[in-house]
Amino acid sequence: MPISKKFFQDKIILLLLTLNLFMVCLTAIIISLRLSNDLGEGYIVQYRSNVGIGSFKTGSVLDFWYFVIFAVLIVAFNLTLSMKTYRIRRQFSIVILGMSILLLIIALIVSNALLVLR
Repeated sequence: MPISKKFFQDKIILLLLTLNLFMVCLTAIIISLRLSNDLGEGYIVQYRSNVGIGSFKTGSVLDFWYFVIFAVLIVAFNLTLSMKTYRIRRQFSIVILGMSILLLIIALIVSNALLVLR
């Protein structure tokens, strides 16, 4: 299926795509600046409230880079889904891109909260 020219000419769609890409870049920059260069096991990557004393689980730097990969996958999936639904209904496509911004903000807040616990 060819990509509709109207999709990339819609100003609201372009604004939401720009915000999505900005949030991915912001997530990558904040995570890379907050992480140190060592690959040790000194980062708290999980908190489980029902475990008790061992509620904090430690992990490596790679676990935080999964947040960046997650953010890229969110944008790629929602962009594809938004392009496919644009022909059917423009408003639904806008809602999909708006929800991806919300999901990226939540991913940024969670990764930042885990990095503060170190």
